[in-house]
Amino acid sequence: MYGGKAMKKEAKIFIAGHKGLVGSAILRKLQVQGYTNIVVRTHAELDLLNQLEINTFFECEKPEYVFLAAAKVGGIIANSGHPAQFIYENMMIGFNVIHAAYMNKVKKLMNLGTACIYPKMAPQPLKEEYLLTGALEPTNDAYALAKISVIKLCRSYNEQYGTNFLSVMPCSLYGPGDSYDLNNSHVLPGMLRKFHEAKISGNDKVTLWGDGSPFREFLYSEDLADAVIYLMQNYNAIDLRTSLGDFINVGTGIDLTIRQLAEIIRDIVYADTNGRNCLIVWDTSKPNGTPKKVGDISKLSALGFKPKIDFKDGIRLAYNDYVKRFG
Repeated sequence: MYGGKAMKKEAKIFIAGHKGLVGSAILRKLQVQGYTNIVVRTHAELDLLNQLEINTFFECEKPEYVFLAAAKVGGIIANSGHPAQFIYENMMIGFNVIHAAYMNKVKKLMNLGTACIYPKMAPQPLKEEYLLTGALEPTNDAYALAKISVIKLCRSYNEQYGTNFLSVMPCSLYGPGDSYDLNNSHVLPGMLRKFHEAKISGNDKVTLWGDGSPFREFLYSEDLADAVIYLMQNYNAIDLRTSLGDFINVGTGIDLTIRQLAEIIRDIVYADTNGRNCLIVWDTSKPNGTPKKVGDISKLSALGFKPKIDFKDGIRLAYNDYVKRFG
């Protein structure tokens, strides 16, 4: 495989998607750790859907390490309403960046995936070996198929060309810089916005999708950044190998119901209202999504990594970031 485990402080590192929730967290962490040769490009400067632009960029910059954090992401509304965009854009981003990394002999690449790659009714907790053992959740199967294809591409290049391309599958993420668009955001940031707007308006009622029964696992974005940098610094793709790909789950291993999540967020948002509260209304005509989704993180734990941020503390930090950005 190209390169070894060490990632020197002066190594040239490209972060694809540095403006997003994950990419921005990785950028901050690398800078804090003293990495001085980080290359980033905005979408206006580099279109990751354009193979020629990507190839030219890699030929000119010659990055040694790549964090592939760029993706088209969204919640149930966005995924179910725009499946063609989700499968096309995510597949093209992944394929373009990975092929250019191979052609330009990148030492190591970290591909950021998603826990929605697992079958809808897979046994819990989700082990890496459960990939492709059953049908996907219909509301986001286009996104999941694109991400699965990118995992397989990394594995195939590793096997055929001797590359060192790793993949991680994080659970649902939240944190500074998240998207709070009510039509495109994920469940946690969407709730933060809804409860905040209810508090500010004085309406004190929030309507949420489904019945609140599904279980979900959440990880603070800074913890994910710590995990992927730790893996890049200390491990190679072969260290993460399973029968289905060179990837590993990243999460907390702890889940809670959407109803519990809503109550926690409501209490945090309303903490400064002197006893005011908010009514939660569940719209059961809307889909719940996968009934339970929590990752098995035993492999990550065995490699020596453990998340640091307490869940409620993380939500407070995310809420403070939202208020600071949007008032």
